[in-house]
Formats: sequence, C-alpha cells, structure tokens
Amino acid sequence: MRIRVWDGLVRLLHWTLAAAVATSWISGHRPPSHFDAWHHTAGYVAGAAVALRLIWGFAGGGYARFAQFVRGPRAVLAYARAMRAGHEPRYVGHNPLGGWMVLALWSTAAALTLTGWLYTTDWLWGYEWLSDLHAWLAWGIAILVIGHLGGVGVTIWRHRENLVGAMFSGKKRAPEGDDID
Repeated sequence: MRIRVWDGLVRLLHWTLAAAVATSWISGHRPPSHFDAWHHTAGYVAGAAVALRLIWGFAGGGYARFAQFVRGPRAVLAYARAMRAGHEPRYVGHNPLGGWMVLALWSTAAALTLTGWLYTTDWLWGYEWLSDLHAWLAWGIAILVIGHLGGVGVTIWRHRENLVGAMFSGKKRAPEGDDID
C-alpha cells in the first residue's frame, strides 16, 4: 500500500530549489555576460523557495512540518550508529540524518542568496571577502548536494525505496512492522 507523504507544495519547492541551484551553479561558472541575469534570477528563485518552504515547515501538515522530521542530536547519532552497523530503521518521511541535510541545504541556499544580494548593493559592491564567501558557499552547497544524492542513493539501495519517484508522486510505501513515521 502507498500513502501520500509529500504534498504538492513540498514537491514543487523541492524541484524549484534543485533547478534554481543547478541554474545558479552553471550560470555562475561562465564568463560574465548575459549569464549574469540567469544567475541572479536563479539565486532569487532559490531564496524564495527556501523562504516559502520554511513557512510551510510550520504551516503545512504531516510530513512537511519541522516537528515531524527535525530530530535532536541523540536521535541523529543513534540513527548514524545504526546505519553504520547496517540496520537503520526505515522512515516514511525524512530519516534523522536526512532532516538535518535538508536544513543544511536550505541554510546554505539562503546564505548564498543573501551574500549574492549583498554583493549587488552599493554598501558592499566589490568587496573581495564577500565574493570569496559567496564562492565558498557555492562550493559548500555543491558538496551538500553530492551528500544529499549519496544519502538518497543509500536509502534507495538499503530500503528498496524509490525516493526519486516519491518526490514526483508524493507517495511512498506505507509503514510495515518496524518502519518509523
């Protein structure tokens, strides 16, 4: 049996953020030209997607809520230990490590949007430290995306769960036995 896990807004914002980050990354690594407009627009779209998702983390229902997927350090460490031992439980929503990865990705995307915007202001235009910070954050989000995709891959393999399909349909396999909501 399959159940609805991620609502339409969660999925729309997920794919919007993914596309905006990819567009920002590609357009930001081209010589300055007409790609600057793509880069700036994609950065603002990413920031808007994060802001809306943060609001939905409090206002949304079920698996969209922070209270459902953001767990404390003990739960995260216990899950990491179980994962290392090869017997981590399956979660219908985000597992404890996945929940913190989501927060890390959103925080970095928000910081990229902020530093990118600040660099366009008269106040901070041309400051090398801000440009360097923005570049470091860009590499940071690239590393986080790789980690996110790796975690998705491990979960797909270990739990025989089509997470990519679930991010399109919103549905996952219902809990069985020791599965955790």
